[in-house]
Amino acid sequence: MNRRHFLARFGSLPALTAVPWLAACGPARPLAVGIHPWVGYETLYLAREFGWLPASVELAEGKTLGDSQSALKAGKVDAACLTLDEVLVARAAGVPLAVALVFDVSAGADVVLARSNVRSLADLAGKRLGLELNALGALMLSRLLAAAGLPATAVTLLDLPPDRQLEAWRQGEVDAVVTYEPTAALLLREGARRLFDSRQIPDTIFDVLALRTDRARDQNAAVESLVAGHFRALGHLQTNRQDAIYRIAARQKITPEEVQLSLAGVVLPSLDANRGYLGGQDLRLPRAAKTLSALMVERRLLSREDDLAGLLSSAWLPRDVV
Repeated sequence: MNRRHFLARFGSLPALTAVPWLAACGPARPLAVGIHPWVGYETLYLAREFGWLPASVELAEGKTLGDSQSALKAGKVDAACLTLDEVLVARAAGVPLAVALVFDVSAGADVVLARSNVRSLADLAGKRLGLELNALGALMLSRLLAAAGLPATAVTLLDLPPDRQLEAWRQGEVDAVVTYEPTAALLLREGARRLFDSRQIPDTIFDVLALRTDRARDQNAAVESLVAGHFRALGHLQTNRQDAIYRIAARQKITPEEVQLSLAGVVLPSLDANRGYLGGQDLRLPRAAKTLSALMVERRLLSREDDLAGLLSSAWLPRDVV
């Protein structure tokens, strides 16, 4: 994507690529991976459906990003599907994490939807805005308010995770929401209109697999199998798109056309692209991490900037095309 301008002002960066951990004996229990509904993570559900995930990998399903984050912090899972900003929050809380895979880059799938009477960003003044009160929600809010030229006091914020937004919308409790797929598709059916989305904040929202490095040495083989399963499912999505779309639609309980729209809002990096992101050849991800860390300190989401040491690792990526 030609979206480098957002991060171009940042210069030299610290070394981020971690040294692979040594493998030890096989794990005594499955690798538990926190996951929640999001179009970028559908490859893992497809991999499970096709039997491409081994018994050593278990998907621990939650309803929201907050569920995945909480399970990771509590030590209930060994890895989780998170946004990059949530990885930084967890690291700040003392959870030792490394990014082992980039699932997607949001390019429209994270969105602010509003009622028909909210015709412009400025019309949000005095309105009720529902969002999940986590780092991703705060990030979208800060960018939304900046684009609207509004202070934080201009809107009334409601703590409303995506799994509760549809009902709140139907009950008339909100005027706009910060949301993502598949909830976005359901709200659009209800007449919501797109007001702002992640196309306006390019190379900012990365969805990644975050792995607890304190457990990595006992889980190497399982992590490698998980990552390989993702790329095998990604290949299926690319070569058997209709089959994959109908499977995703059935699981998410939305139409195939809505799945198509969801997928149009994300970029799904290939194995080569992941090698660039995690191996240091492509600086967009480390620059995004540096940008996010500084922004989150400014917005008081972090007490200090992450030094980014050991944040990215290509150790678990397949050597060859899956």
